[in-house]
Formats: sequence, C-alpha cells, structure tokens
Amino acid sequence: LNSLPESAEAMLRTLAPAARAAVQLGVAASSKRTFAAKAAIMPERMGLKNAKRVVIKVGTAVVSNSDGTLALSRLGALVEQLQDLIDEGREVLLVSSGAVGLGRLRLGLSKELVGNPANVVDRQACAAAGQEVLMSTYDMMFQRMGTKCAQVLITESDLLSRERYTYLTATLERLMELKAVPIINENDVVTGGPSSGTRVFTDNDKLSALLASGAEADGLALLTDVEAVFTKPPDQPGAERIKIYTPSAGIEIGEKSTMGRGGMASKIAAARVAALGGVNTCVASGFDVANIRKVFDGDDIGTLFPASERPNKRQRWLTFATRSEGTLTVTKEAKKTLQNDKDYTLIIADILAVKGSFHNRAVVSLQGPDEAEFARGMVKMDADQIKGQMAPIPQGVDKQHISFTSSHPVMDPAECVILATL
Repeated sequence: LNSLPESAEAMLRTLAPAARAAVQLGVAASSKRTFAAKAAIMPERMGLKNAKRVVIKVGTAVVSNSDGTLALSRLGALVEQLQDLIDEGREVLLVSSGAVGLGRLRLGLSKELVGNPANVVDRQACAAAGQEVLMSTYDMMFQRMGTKCAQVLITESDLLSRERYTYLTATLERLMELKAVPIINENDVVTGGPSSGTRVFTDNDKLSALLASGAEADGLALLTDVEAVFTKPPDQPGAERIKIYTPSAGIEIGEKSTMGRGGMASKIAAARVAALGGVNTCVASGFDVANIRKVFDGDDIGTLFPASERPNKRQRWLTFATRSEGTLTVTKEAKKTLQNDKDYTLIIADILAVKGSFHNRAVVSLQGPDEAEFARGMVKMDADQIKGQMAPIPQGVDKQHISFTSSHPVMDPAECVILATL
C-alpha cells in the first residue's frame, strides 16, 4: 500500500481476497486448519488455557507494515483470532498501539520528525489523526464478525485518581457484560509531553499490564516483534528463548522499536507487573497472529510469566497505579512489624524522616533505614503535620517510651500495602 485508504470500506477492499472473504463472512480461518496432535500442556500453562477473561496487547510493529501502512491482512486475522476466543465464551480486551505511526502517514510527516522526543505537538497531532484510522478499521472488521467494540482512551490521571480508576474498571466491566470488546489505547493527543516525576506508565505494555490486573483478567498476551524473551537479542549468536521467566534470569537488552515506545525491557517490566497482579502473562510474537490461539491453548510458545497470588483491588491500585508523592523513613523495628503484622498501624514514633511536600491522603513510599522502598500507602496527615509531631528521641531513651503525640496514627493498615520485589 502506498497510502492509507480513505475509508473503512476502502480498507476492506485492499485486503487479500482470502483474508477479505474470511472477514466478510465471519469465518474463522482456524476452523479450516488441521493441527497436529499436541504435546501435553505444561502445568504452568494451564492458567492461560483456562483463562476466562483475557487481554491482548498488540504493538505498532504488529498493526502496521515497515512503510507505516496498516498491516490489513494481519489485522483481519487478528480479529478472527479474537472472535475465536469470544466464541469459546471468553471475555476479550484489546490494547492496541499504532495510532501515532498511522497518523504520521496520513498527515504526510517524516518518521524522523515525529520520532524526535522534543517534537511533542506533531506526535500528538499524529495520534489524533491515526486513532480514527485505527479504530474505524477495528470497528469495521469486528462488525463483519458480528461483534461490537468500543474505544477506550486512557491517560495517566485516570489511574492516579482512585475515583477515576474505579470508574474506569467499572466501565470496562460493563462493556464486557454488554458483549463489547474494549479497544484501549493511551490518549496520546493529550499525554505526549514530558511528565514531572515518575510515570505510572510510559507505553502500552505497562498500560495493558495495569488494565489486566485492574480488570481482574486471568491472562495477558503481550504480542511483540520477537518470538519471546531471549537471554540476549535474538539476532545475536547464542541467544536462547526463556520458556518461563524467573527474576534471576540473566538477560541482555537490545534497542527498542522506532515508532513505538516499548522495547523488550518495557515488556519484561510490564509482564512482571501483570504477573504480580495475579495475571498469567505470555510475551510472544504478534507477526503470526495464530499465536493468540496458541497462547490461550496453553502451547509452549513465547515466554511465560506465571501469576502470583492476586492482591485485592485496593492493594493493586496502591502498588501499581499510583505515583508516590513523598517518602517516610521508618525504623528497622517498624519495618519488620509492618511486614509481618497486616493489622499494624504506623505511628509518629515509627518515623525517622520525612521527604517531600505532600497533603493529607497522599500516597507515599515507606522505606527502612537502608532507603529501599518496601511499602506504599495513604497518609492521614500532611508532611508538615507529621514533621511538627515528630520529636527527637533522646539518646539512651527506649523507643517504647511513647507520648500521646508520638502515638498519633499516620497510616492505617487498610491504606498500606507491602510491595513485592519487581
């Protein structure tokens, strides 16, 4: 394709005849395939095979060709695979990148111009133009399969606010009840610029992980431009596929993709977040969209990140979807107590130092004397109030000698979560 089609129907006409017929008739190509007998499913993969609610994330390199045009045959086959999952009774959410790259081509801008990190406004303009192209294509294809879909654009603020986070997850829940496939993307039209402080998510890999956890999905397929996570870039000699990821795995990270923002490092980080949020996650190639079927059949492809025990909804929000506005350094004894007693209330006497200027009900990090963050939670007073009530403990006086002021609660147990090691 030398240029983007001007309408969804025009896009459909550009499909290869076989793919076009499959989309128009709603016939899943997989129904006509004959598969060889499969090996026994690994026990670690049963979580994906039995997943009832699944999230599939496809990146820019999957939805578009190298020249920036839509990979229409691949998108048609992708929708067929998702329809297969729906026909099995699964609930499907799709996180799709690609708007910026498609918009760049539609607006006639160069890859170098849009790829410049300092050129925020052009990137945002491309996102505005490209999102319509991307969504209209998905909508047309899903309609041909007899399935409804809905656009969901998200900003970081939607996760930082507990109220908006709750509204978001409730909306996703309702869309799935209505048998509509949420098609999710970051709203790059308004979020393309630099952000102060640590970002909750910087690409759709992390966004898909946060949504999979927040929506209580059972499985996540992170589809990328490589077959799996390897011990080193797969084009280098000696690179080996990692079948099941462990934190101790030694991995050499290569360069990230050009038009997209997420390289392999971001996919590993995102997969670990999803797994810690209770979601079985697989990183696999998106160039062969049949891999979606294979991932959720429990086949040994890609790299599996096994799910940990799922935290409750509030714990997931505090752990993954918040940005710390300050830090409280607590005593060694308080750290140990918090880690072992889920009903313990943090008090003034436990605090050694306060860093940052934060308000009441702000989310802050807790660290021990070693300055390593081990917990996160919402405080009951602002930074100045905490500092004002802190009194230095005279040398030789036991810490258990606590006054009324020093026993004032700072963080309730229901508002504190102990962090797992990412």
